[in-house]
Amino acid sequence: MTVDTPLTQTATGPGAAAPRHGTAPHDDDAARRAELAAFLRSRRERITPEQVGLPRGARRRTPGLRREEVAHLGAVGVTWYTWLEQARDIHVSPQVLDAVARALLLDRAERSHLFALAGAVDPMPGTECTGVTRELRQLLRQLEPFPAVVQNSRFDILAYNSTYGRLMCDLDALPEEDRNCMWLAFTHPGWRSSVVDLDATMRVMAAKFRASMAEHVAEPPWKALVARLTEASPEFREIWAQHEVIRPMSSVKLFRHPQVGVLQLSATSLWTGPNPGPKLLSYTPVDETTRERLEQLERLAEEAALATV
Repeated sequence: MTVDTPLTQTATGPGAAAPRHGTAPHDDDAARRAELAAFLRSRRERITPEQVGLPRGARRRTPGLRREEVAHLGAVGVTWYTWLEQARDIHVSPQVLDAVARALLLDRAERSHLFALAGAVDPMPGTECTGVTRELRQLLRQLEPFPAVVQNSRFDILAYNSTYGRLMCDLDALPEEDRNCMWLAFTHPGWRSSVVDLDATMRVMAAKFRASMAEHVAEPPWKALVARLTEASPEFREIWAQHEVIRPMSSVKLFRHPQVGVLQLSATSLWTGPNPGPKLLSYTPVDETTRERLEQLERLAEEAALATV
Protein backbone atom coordinates (compact mmCIF):
# COMPACT_ATOMS: atom_id res chain seq x y z
CA MET A 1 0.00 0.00 0.00
CA THR A 2 1.25 3.45 -0.83
CA VAL A 3 0.08 6.88 0.17
CA ASP A 4 -0.60 9.62 -2.36
CA THR A 5 1.32 12.28 -0.51
CA PRO A 6 2.84 15.05 -2.65
CA LEU A 7 6.60 14.74 -2.88
CA THR A 8 7.02 18.43 -2.08
CA GLN A 9 4.73 18.35 0.94
CA THR A 10 6.00 20.40 3.86
CA ALA A 11 2.85 20.63 5.96
CA THR A 12 0.26 18.15 7.13
CA GLY A 13 -1.14 15.60 4.72
CA PRO A 14 -2.48 12.05 4.31
CA GLY A 15 -0.90 9.43 6.49
CA ALA A 16 1.09 11.71 8.75
CA ALA A 17 0.37 14.14 11.53
CA ALA A 18 2.05 17.47 12.17
CA PRO A 19 5.09 17.64 14.45
CA ARG A 20 4.22 17.83 18.10
CA HIS A 21 5.45 21.05 19.73
CA GLY A 22 5.42 22.24 23.30
CA THR A 23 6.01 18.90 25.00
CA ALA A 24 9.37 17.52 26.03
CA PRO A 25 9.80 13.99 24.68
CA HIS A 26 10.51 11.25 27.17
CA ASP A 27 14.03 9.89 27.11
CA ASP A 28 12.87 6.48 25.90
CA ASP A 29 10.86 8.05 23.06
CA ALA A 30 13.89 10.06 21.97
CA ALA A 31 16.07 6.95 22.08
CA ARG A 32 13.53 5.00 20.04
CA ARG A 33 13.31 7.75 17.41
CA ALA A 34 17.11 7.90 17.19
CA GLU A 35 17.28 4.15 16.72
CA LEU A 36 14.55 4.33 14.05
CA ALA A 37 16.45 7.07 12.22
CA ALA A 38 19.69 5.09 12.27
CA PHE A 39 17.89 1.95 11.10
CA LEU A 40 16.27 3.74 8.15
CA ARG A 41 19.58 5.27 7.10
CA SER A 42 21.32 1.90 7.24
CA ARG A 43 18.62 0.24 5.13
CA ARG A 44 18.60 3.08 2.60
CA GLU A 45 22.38 3.06 2.20
CA ARG A 46 22.57 -0.66 1.46
CA ILE A 47 20.28 -0.48 -1.62
CA THR A 48 21.90 0.30 -4.94
CA PRO A 49 19.98 2.39 -7.48
CA GLU A 50 20.15 -0.53 -9.90
CA GLN A 51 18.23 -2.74 -7.48
CA VAL A 52 15.16 -0.52 -7.77
CA GLY A 53 15.51 0.43 -11.41
CA LEU A 54 17.09 3.87 -10.97
CA PRO A 55 20.09 5.20 -12.91
CA ARG A 56 23.25 5.58 -10.86
CA GLY A 57 24.48 8.75 -12.53
CA ALA A 58 28.06 9.97 -12.70
CA ARG A 59 27.86 12.46 -9.80
CA ARG A 60 26.30 10.23 -7.15
CA ARG A 61 28.10 10.56 -3.81
CA THR A 62 25.48 9.17 -1.43
CA PRO A 63 25.95 5.47 -0.63
CA GLY A 64 22.86 3.61 -1.66
CA LEU A 65 19.70 5.62 -2.32
CA ARG A 66 19.00 9.29 -1.64
CA ARG A 67 16.20 10.25 0.74
CA GLU A 68 14.11 11.73 -2.06
CA GLU A 69 14.49 8.49 -4.03
CA VAL A 70 13.09 6.46 -1.14
CA ALA A 71 10.21 8.92 -0.83
CA HIS A 72 9.55 8.68 -4.57
CA LEU A 73 9.62 4.87 -4.56
CA GLY A 74 7.20 4.79 -1.62
CA ALA A 75 5.01 7.64 -2.95
CA VAL A 76 5.31 9.50 0.36
CA GLY A 77 6.36 13.06 1.09
CA VAL A 78 10.08 13.85 1.01
CA THR A 79 9.70 16.06 4.08
CA TRP A 80 8.05 13.34 6.13
CA TYR A 81 10.67 10.75 5.24
CA THR A 82 13.45 13.24 5.96
CA TRP A 83 11.97 14.01 9.38
CA LEU A 84 11.92 10.28 10.16
CA GLU A 85 15.64 10.02 9.40
CA GLN A 86 16.26 13.16 11.48
CA ALA A 87 14.54 11.57 14.51
CA ARG A 88 11.93 14.34 14.59
CA ASP A 89 9.05 14.01 17.06
CA ILE A 90 6.34 13.16 14.53
CA HIS A 91 3.67 10.51 14.24
CA VAL A 92 3.45 8.60 10.97
CA SER A 93 0.58 6.32 10.04
CA PRO A 94 0.96 2.57 9.47
CA GLN A 95 0.18 3.19 5.79
CA VAL A 96 3.23 5.43 5.41
CA LEU A 97 5.40 2.93 7.30
CA ASP A 98 4.15 0.16 5.01
CA ALA A 99 5.09 2.25 1.95
CA VAL A 100 8.55 2.97 3.37
CA ALA A 101 9.08 -0.73 4.18
CA ARG A 102 8.31 -1.69 0.60
CA ALA A 103 10.49 1.06 -0.85
CA LEU A 104 13.43 -0.13 1.29
CA LEU A 105 12.87 -3.79 0.31
CA LEU A 106 12.66 -4.85 3.96
CA ASP A 107 12.31 -8.51 4.78
CA ARG A 108 9.86 -9.79 7.38
CA ALA A 109 12.18 -9.31 10.38
CA GLU A 110 13.22 -5.82 9.28
CA ARG A 111 9.61 -4.80 8.68
CA SER A 112 8.64 -5.97 12.17
CA HIS A 113 11.58 -4.02 13.62
CA LEU A 114 10.51 -0.87 11.73
CA PHE A 115 6.98 -0.93 13.13
CA ALA A 116 8.21 -1.71 16.64
CA LEU A 117 10.59 1.26 16.62
CA ALA A 118 7.84 3.51 15.24
CA GLY A 119 5.45 2.36 17.97
CA ALA A 120 2.85 1.37 15.36
CA VAL A 121 0.77 -1.74 14.70
CA ASP A 122 1.61 -3.43 11.41
CA PRO A 123 -1.62 -3.66 9.34
CA MET A 124 -0.17 -6.66 7.46
CA PRO A 125 2.01 -8.67 9.85
CA GLY A 126 4.14 -11.28 8.16
CA THR A 127 4.19 -9.41 4.87
CA GLU A 128 7.29 -9.93 2.78
CA CYS A 129 8.43 -6.54 1.50
CA THR A 130 11.00 -7.79 -0.95
CA GLY A 131 9.95 -5.95 -4.08
CA VAL A 132 9.68 -7.22 -7.63
CA THR A 133 12.42 -5.06 -9.08
CA ARG A 134 12.65 -3.81 -12.63
CA GLU A 135 15.50 -6.25 -13.23
CA LEU A 136 13.38 -9.19 -12.09
CA ARG A 137 10.49 -8.07 -14.29
CA GLN A 138 12.92 -7.81 -17.19
CA LEU A 139 14.08 -11.36 -16.48
CA LEU A 140 10.46 -12.53 -16.64
CA ARG A 141 10.12 -10.94 -20.08
CA GLN A 142 13.43 -12.41 -21.27
CA LEU A 143 12.23 -15.92 -20.39
CA GLU A 144 9.35 -15.69 -22.89
CA PRO A 145 7.98 -17.78 -24.49
CA PHE A 146 8.65 -19.87 -21.38
CA PRO A 147 5.97 -19.08 -18.77
CA ALA A 148 7.38 -17.54 -15.57
CA VAL A 149 5.91 -16.03 -12.43
CA VAL A 150 7.07 -14.55 -9.10
CA GLN A 151 5.09 -15.89 -6.13
CA ASN A 152 5.40 -15.53 -2.38
CA SER A 153 5.04 -18.39 0.07
CA ARG A 154 1.26 -17.78 0.28
CA PHE A 155 0.94 -18.45 -3.48
CA ASP A 156 0.13 -14.79 -4.20
CA ILE A 157 1.07 -13.94 -7.80
CA LEU A 158 3.37 -10.89 -7.56
CA ALA A 159 4.48 -10.59 -11.20
CA TYR A 160 4.35 -12.70 -14.37
CA ASN A 161 5.25 -12.63 -18.03
CA SER A 162 2.83 -12.67 -20.95
CA THR A 163 2.81 -16.43 -21.55
CA TYR A 164 2.18 -17.24 -17.89
CA GLY A 165 -0.57 -14.63 -17.93
CA ARG A 166 -2.35 -16.65 -20.62
CA LEU A 167 -1.32 -20.18 -19.64
CA MET A 168 -4.29 -21.06 -17.41
CA CYS A 169 -6.55 -18.02 -17.66
CA ASP A 170 -6.37 -14.31 -18.47
CA LEU A 171 -4.64 -13.07 -15.32
CA ASP A 172 -4.80 -9.46 -16.50
CA ALA A 173 -8.59 -9.64 -16.36
CA LEU A 174 -8.65 -10.71 -12.69
CA PRO A 175 -8.81 -8.34 -9.73
CA GLU A 176 -5.55 -8.27 -7.79
CA GLU A 177 -7.07 -9.94 -4.72
CA ASP A 178 -7.90 -13.02 -6.83
CA ARG A 179 -4.38 -13.45 -8.19
CA ASN A 180 -3.50 -16.29 -5.86
CA CYS A 181 -2.79 -19.79 -7.15
CA MET A 182 -4.63 -21.49 -4.29
CA TRP A 183 -7.73 -19.40 -4.87
CA LEU A 184 -7.64 -19.96 -8.63
CA ALA A 185 -7.00 -23.71 -8.38
CA PHE A 186 -10.06 -24.22 -6.18
CA THR A 187 -12.49 -21.65 -7.59
CA HIS A 188 -11.67 -20.41 -11.12
CA PRO A 189 -13.29 -22.51 -13.90
CA GLY A 190 -10.78 -21.57 -16.59
CA TRP A 191 -7.77 -22.21 -14.37
CA ARG A 192 -9.18 -25.54 -13.21
CA SER A 193 -9.99 -26.76 -16.73
CA SER A 194 -6.42 -26.05 -17.86
CA VAL A 195 -4.88 -28.43 -15.28
CA VAL A 196 -4.86 -31.97 -16.66
CA ASP A 197 -4.70 -33.79 -13.30
CA LEU A 198 -6.70 -31.36 -11.19
CA ASP A 199 -7.42 -33.61 -8.20
CA ALA A 200 -3.75 -34.46 -7.61
CA THR A 201 -2.71 -30.86 -8.23
CA MET A 202 -5.16 -29.51 -5.65
CA ARG A 203 -3.95 -31.97 -3.02
CA VAL A 204 -0.28 -31.16 -3.65
CA MET A 205 -0.93 -27.42 -3.58
CA ALA A 206 -2.92 -27.63 -0.34
CA ALA A 207 -0.16 -29.75 1.24
CA LYS A 208 2.52 -27.24 0.18
CA PHE A 209 0.38 -24.37 1.43
CA ARG A 210 -0.09 -26.02 4.84
CA ALA A 211 3.65 -26.64 5.13
CA SER A 212 4.37 -22.98 4.34
CA MET A 213 1.68 -21.79 6.75
CA ALA A 214 3.36 -23.46 9.73
CA GLU A 215 5.37 -20.27 10.29
CA HIS A 216 2.35 -17.98 9.73
CA VAL A 217 -0.59 -19.69 11.47
CA ALA A 218 -1.50 -16.58 13.51
CA GLU A 219 -1.08 -14.04 10.72
CA PRO A 220 -4.30 -12.42 9.44
CA PRO A 221 -3.59 -12.63 5.66
CA TRP A 222 -3.00 -16.38 5.87
CA LYS A 223 -6.02 -16.99 8.07
CA ALA A 224 -8.17 -14.83 5.81
CA LEU A 225 -7.20 -16.84 2.72
CA VAL A 226 -7.98 -20.14 4.45
CA ALA A 227 -11.34 -18.78 5.61
CA ARG A 228 -12.15 -17.53 2.11
CA LEU A 229 -11.26 -20.88 0.54
CA THR A 230 -13.16 -22.80 3.22
CA GLU A 231 -16.31 -20.81 2.49
CA ALA A 232 -16.00 -20.99 -1.29
CA SER A 233 -14.83 -24.55 -1.97
CA PRO A 234 -16.13 -27.88 -0.61
CA GLU A 235 -13.09 -29.54 -2.21
CA PHE A 236 -10.76 -27.34 -0.22
CA ARG A 237 -12.64 -28.06 3.02
CA GLU A 238 -12.28 -31.81 2.45
CA ILE A 239 -8.59 -31.69 1.52
CA TRP A 240 -7.67 -29.17 4.23
CA ALA A 241 -9.22 -31.34 6.92
CA GLN A 242 -6.72 -34.12 6.13
CA HIS A 243 -3.72 -32.05 7.33
CA GLU A 244 -1.36 -33.30 4.62
CA VAL A 245 2.02 -31.57 4.21
CA ILE A 246 4.66 -31.79 1.50
CA ARG A 247 7.91 -30.00 0.73
CA PRO A 248 8.22 -27.95 -2.48
CA MET A 249 9.68 -29.93 -5.38
CA SER A 250 10.26 -29.64 -9.11
CA SER A 251 8.03 -31.68 -11.40
CA VAL A 252 6.61 -32.06 -14.90
CA LYS A 253 3.16 -30.52 -15.23
CA LEU A 254 0.51 -31.00 -17.90
CA PHE A 255 -1.71 -28.11 -18.99
CA ARG A 256 -4.54 -28.11 -21.51
CA HIS A 257 -4.85 -24.74 -23.25
CA PRO A 258 -8.08 -24.20 -25.24
CA GLN A 259 -6.24 -22.63 -28.20
CA VAL A 260 -2.82 -24.27 -28.42
CA GLY A 261 -3.46 -27.71 -26.92
CA VAL A 262 -1.69 -29.82 -24.29
CA LEU A 263 1.58 -28.50 -22.88
CA GLN A 264 4.17 -30.61 -21.04
CA LEU A 265 6.23 -28.30 -18.87
CA SER A 266 9.02 -28.85 -16.36
CA ALA A 267 8.71 -26.54 -13.35
CA THR A 268 11.75 -24.99 -11.66
CA SER A 269 11.76 -22.70 -8.60
CA LEU A 270 14.48 -20.14 -7.87
CA TRP A 271 14.37 -18.24 -4.57
CA THR A 272 14.66 -14.46 -4.98
CA GLY A 273 15.18 -13.86 -1.27
CA PRO A 274 15.51 -15.76 2.00
CA ASN A 275 13.81 -19.15 1.76
CA PRO A 276 10.82 -19.46 1.99
CA GLY A 277 10.24 -15.95 0.64
CA PRO A 278 9.31 -14.96 -2.90
CA LYS A 279 10.38 -17.32 -5.65
CA LEU A 280 10.70 -17.22 -9.42
CA LEU A 281 8.82 -20.18 -10.88
CA SER A 282 9.59 -20.96 -14.53
CA TYR A 283 8.23 -23.59 -16.90
CA THR A 284 10.40 -25.07 -19.65
CA PRO A 285 9.07 -27.31 -22.46
CA VAL A 286 9.65 -31.04 -22.18
CA ASP A 287 9.43 -31.62 -25.95
CA GLU A 288 9.62 -29.72 -29.22
CA THR A 289 5.85 -29.79 -29.69
CA THR A 290 5.38 -27.96 -26.40
CA ARG A 291 8.06 -25.43 -27.36
CA GLU A 292 6.20 -24.66 -30.59
CA ARG A 293 2.90 -24.36 -28.71
CA LEU A 294 4.48 -21.95 -26.23
CA GLU A 295 5.54 -19.79 -29.16
CA GLN A 296 1.92 -19.84 -30.36
CA LEU A 297 0.79 -18.86 -26.88
CA GLU A 298 3.27 -15.97 -26.85
CA ARG A 299 1.85 -14.70 -30.16
CA LEU A 300 -1.68 -14.95 -28.77
CA ALA A 301 -0.63 -12.92 -25.74
CA GLU A 302 0.96 -10.28 -27.97
CA GLU A 303 -2.18 -10.06 -30.10
CA ALA A 304 -4.35 -9.69 -27.00
CA ALA A 305 -2.07 -6.94 -25.67
CA LEU A 306 -2.26 -5.03 -28.96
CA ALA A 307 -6.05 -5.34 -28.98
CA THR A 308 -6.27 -3.51 -25.66
CA VAL A 309 -4.13 -0.56 -26.78
